[in-house]
Formats: sequence, C-alpha cells, structure tokens
Amino acid sequence: MCTGSLPKKILLFSLPLMATGVLQLIFNAADIIVVGKYVGSHALAAVGSNGPVINLIVNLFMGISIGGSAVIAQHYGAGQYEDVSEATHTSMLLGLISGFVVMIIGLLATPTILRWMATPEEVLPLAVLYLRIYFLGMPGCMLYNFGAAVLRGVGDTRRPLLFLTFAGIVNVALNLLLVIRFNLSVAGVGIATVVSQYISAGLVLWCMLHTDGCYHINPKRLALHREKLVRILKIGVPAGMQGAIFSISNVLIQSSVNSFGSTVMAGNAAASNIEGFVFTCSNSVAQASLTFTSQNLGARQFRRLRGITLWCLLLGALIGELTGLLAYRFGQPLLSFYDDDAAVIAMGLVRLGLVGATYGLDAIMDVFAGVIRGLGRSVLPMVVTLIGACGFRVLWVYTVFAVYHELRVLYLSYPISWILTSLVHLVCYFIVKRQALRAAGEGASAT
Repeated sequence: MCTGSLPKKILLFSLPLMATGVLQLIFNAADIIVVGKYVGSHALAAVGSNGPVINLIVNLFMGISIGGSAVIAQHYGAGQYEDVSEATHTSMLLGLISGFVVMIIGLLATPTILRWMATPEEVLPLAVLYLRIYFLGMPGCMLYNFGAAVLRGVGDTRRPLLFLTFAGIVNVALNLLLVIRFNLSVAGVGIATVVSQYISAGLVLWCMLHTDGCYHINPKRLALHREKLVRILKIGVPAGMQGAIFSISNVLIQSSVNSFGSTVMAGNAAASNIEGFVFTCSNSVAQASLTFTSQNLGARQFRRLRGITLWCLLLGALIGELTGLLAYRFGQPLLSFYDDDAAVIAMGLVRLGLVGATYGLDAIMDVFAGVIRGLGRSVLPMVVTLIGACGFRVLWVYTVFAVYHELRVLYLSYPISWILTSLVHLVCYFIVKRQALRAAGEGASAT
C-alpha cells in the first residue's frame, strides 16, 4: 500500500470488499423479492419499510464491532497474544449483551416505532409481525458480526465470507419454502432470516471454539476487560454513530414516504434495495481511502497522501455514478424483480432517477470522511455527517417538504445533503491534513 501504483492497488483492495458487500445484499434482497413476487405490494411495503429501522441498529453495532477488530489487529500485529485473547472475549461478550438488549427493547417497542414512522394501517400488522420476528434474531446477528470482526482482525477474511455464503443460501431456500410452499407471507421471510442469522453465528462460534490460535474462545473467560472495552468503544462508537446518523435521517425520510401510501412505500422499498448495491460498490473505495491513508501516514509516505485522496475521489465518484446511472437505466426490469405492479415500478423509478443516479456525490462525501479518519480524526466526520446529512434532511422535511409535499421534493434532500456535506468535509480535510503533517514532523524532530 505504501509503494507502487495507487489506482491499481486501490482497485485490488476495493474489489474484494465490493464482492463481499454485494453478496450480502443479494441474500438480504431475497426477503423483499420473494414477498413482492409471491405475496403482494402490501407485504413488500411491510418488509421494505422496516429497512431503515433495521439498518439503524445494525449500522450502530457494526461500527462498534469494527472497533473490536481494530484493537485486536493492533495487538495481533505487535505479537501481544494475551491482549488479543482479552479483546476477543470482551468483544464477543459485548456482542452477546448487545444482541439480547436490542432484542428485548425491539420486541417491546416495535408497534410504537412503526406508528412513529407513520406506517399506514393497512400495512402496520404485517410490518409489526416481520420486525418482531427479525428482532428475535438479533443475538445471532450480533454474534456473527462481532465474531467476523475478530477473525478479520487476525487477518482471516475468508471464513467469514464462507459462513455468510452458506447462511445466505439457507436463507434463500427457506424464503422460497416458507412463503411459496407453506404460505407464511412476511412471517416466512422473517423466520428464514432469523434461522440464517443463527446459522452464521453458530459457524463463527464453532470456528473460534475449536481454534488453537490466540482468538480461541473459552466461555469461562468471557468478561468485559475495562481497558479493552474502553478502546473498542473509543474507536467503534464514532464509526457506528456515523452509520446510525444516516439511518436516523432515512427513518425520517421513510416516515415521510409512508404518508404517500402503500404503493409509494413498495416502490421506495424496491428502489432503496437496488441503491444498496450502488452504495456498496462506491463505499468499498471509501474504506480503501481510510486504510491507504492511515498506512501511508504511519509509514511517513506523505507525498502519497494527496494522490490517495485524488484517486479515491475519482474512482469512488466514477463507480458510484456509473452504477447509479446503470441502476436507473435498467430500473424497470430491475424493479420488476421485486414487484410486477406498474404503479410500484413507476414510483421506484422516481427514486432511482433522483437518488440512485446521483450516487457519485455520496461517494465523494464518503471518501473525504474515510481520508479524514485515516489521518487520525474519527469524531470529526461523525459530527459533520450529523449536521450535513441528518440535520439538513430533518430541516428539509420540516421546511421545504412541508410546503411542497411532493415525492420528488422529498428525494432531492439526498443529493443536496451530499453536496453540502462534501463541501464541509473538503474544508476539514485541508485543516486535518495540515495538522497531521505538522504533528508527524514534530514527532520526527523529537526523535
């Protein structure tokens, strides 16, 4: 990463991340496709409308699991294997506790959450049923994500992908069986998702219980080691909060979408799912920007920092814009996978045209955030995102959208918020880069 051609190495780093993310989305999309095809628009709306709530929770705790991965990687690279063990046990227990807490709160609060999102009455019972079943799988979901983060921290990226692949295949098979054969509607896809989550969690736990490595889990040693817990949360919470912040704004957007009825909800759900593939492709470059920046800063390859930023901005924007335009260009056949209703497809195309086709802007915003984190500032991108993305969209909903209550006006909040947040990130980038280089120079002179 610290020598050689930047564009080639950035692409080689990004492509496996892209493939993993796309694979996961394919399996997640199975729920929406199956209910849309074999149950109907109301079921599609019920499942799809829960997406922002689910993403809010998963993104928050995924960020925390990344903190565990970072701490483990640091100790592993330094050969501090007892510290790796302590961090592993802390991370896994934290994941288990998080899973049960989220499950209990979710089961109790589901109707309130969905009513707060203005879910239409004709969709509400199905939406409540699906979300409650989904929450039953939260302990499995958290155990897999925290366990996979541990494995990645010690350099094992192959087995988490294999476990996910197997669980995903089971999910798709159960979706088809429970919905088509047993007519279980949204309950069927919910059960299939929960079963696959516990399968992936079980595979990760089996791997960690039977290894002789320093990341071996001994149930008797599970504990929250204070120093490790603080470090995990210090790194993970800002990353998780950024993902959660986006999800919060999306929950508000979803509640506004719900005001247009079940047809618009179904079209929005299908289009959002397609956009997930676009985001995953472009965001892989943003992840690369963080890793390349941090490693080259640590290696004192300061001249490469500018090139890393420029190449990641270019590649991220190109990938985001190209995939977004392709999604819009082939929107009709893609949306028909989810629902054959012409009205649903038409509503989905409205979103793809205004949001999906402008994803190059989102990529620019994410790359700047990644570079700033790579320069050692993890809280700043979170704050900027809070104000620029979440804050602006909230303001937009209660001002512009309140006056011009149109679907297109609502969707315009996405590209405008990306532009504004990117401009703020740009200013922050120059300031943080100058501070980082100055600190590195002072450190060199001190030695």
